[in-house]
Amino acid sequence: MSDSATAPQKRGAGFLLAVIYVTVLFFIWAFVTNLVDPLVKSMMVIYHLNNLEAQLNQFAFFIAYGIMSIPSAWYLAKYGYANSIVLGLVGIVAGCLIAFSTAFAHSFVTVLIGLFVAASGITLLQVAANPLIASMGDPKGSHFRLNLSQSFNSMGAYIGGSFGAAFLLKGPLFDKNITPTQEMKDAGLHFVTNVYLEIAVVFAIFTFAVFLVRNTIAAHSPARAAHIESPFSALKSKWANLGSLGIFLYVGAEVCVISGLIFFLEQEQILNVPSQIAGYIAPIFMLCAMVGRFAGSALLTFVKATTMLTLVALGASILCVVVIATYHMAPAALGGTVNLFGHDTPLTTGFIPGFAAVLIGLFNSIMFPTIFTLTLERSSAPASATSGLMCMAICGGGFISIAYGFVVDQLGHAFPVGARSLAFIVPLVCYLYVLWFTQVAKKAPVHAIEEGVSAGH
Repeated sequence: MSDSATAPQKRGAGFLLAVIYVTVLFFIWAFVTNLVDPLVKSMMVIYHLNNLEAQLNQFAFFIAYGIMSIPSAWYLAKYGYANSIVLGLVGIVAGCLIAFSTAFAHSFVTVLIGLFVAASGITLLQVAANPLIASMGDPKGSHFRLNLSQSFNSMGAYIGGSFGAAFLLKGPLFDKNITPTQEMKDAGLHFVTNVYLEIAVVFAIFTFAVFLVRNTIAAHSPARAAHIESPFSALKSKWANLGSLGIFLYVGAEVCVISGLIFFLEQEQILNVPSQIAGYIAPIFMLCAMVGRFAGSALLTFVKATTMLTLVALGASILCVVVIATYHMAPAALGGTVNLFGHDTPLTTGFIPGFAAVLIGLFNSIMFPTIFTLTLERSSAPASATSGLMCMAICGGGFISIAYGFVVDQLGHAFPVGARSLAFIVPLVCYLYVLWFTQVAKKAPVHAIEEGVSAGH
């Protein structure tokens, strides 16, 4: 079986179903990715981890982008889009089953292995799905299809985080007023692993459905590349390096903020809500990102990309400063209560840093694609190599989250109350780099995005 886009294909119900399935992929990988955020909290309680150890969940997940991007590109070139999608889904199912096996192994390491395997499958899906959905159908509608798919991605991110709050942070184990017993931890572990088993079953059924339309997907896929440009060849380009570092730090900032939001919001001086309620609030970060994505896309039609990136990087930096500056602020009452997902919460000044942290998502929205395109327009390396290097840089989500956890632990000794607020210095540094990158990019020469860019640019 070979992928081909050389001849027009007859389109019918099977083709429409294939397009729907590929679009759903964007939802699936966002769902699985954002399920890790509440998992960080549940594993911390069940295994009594410190903040650095808890962030190993994010590290195990995002390091897969750095390790598996090149093998994924090789597999796509050799075996095609349809086979890549099926294998990517199998990887997610396998990762969920490995996470489920923790109920028997009773080892946190098993969870980490499961996350790495699932993320490896997602890496392969991302390598294949973006160009595939753009090529399926009328070329004039490629932008519409890709934007629609990205909307499902944002939806999956929000639902994944909310689903995780509902099922991974459920029960007395996460009641701050109760000291968890070993029996409670064992019961909590079985509940969490059963959730991953149920997800594996659902995704296995979907994988089989995709397998049934694999020939239709293959028939409407773009031609496979005859040669894979190594991402490492882009290291000779200054702008490929600067842009990849921008992606590394941006993704790292987003991951460490969203994965720490539950811990941050549930604090007594912030919202003082149960873990599960904080888990329901945290995914609003991704809703803000979705709104920002639509608004930012509209603004980019008449505002320069460097100007937009300057504004969002500055906005995210200011919000981090707000959180840091209010670390010592006592939660003074503002009067009245707010119903947060069925929980009546007194309205205090703690809502200021809490709201600021969640609102960062609005400014994160256009950072990734804007950094990406600004870099491609300035890199002296071939576009495929530059793109590959930036995709590998997504692993920054793992490294920066580890750094964030380490900072929280270290600051906790001197500032037991405000450590999580002060730790926003980590994403602040990342956003300041993005801000600097944008100012330098304004002065750099640009070129058309293509494979054969000379080293003189």
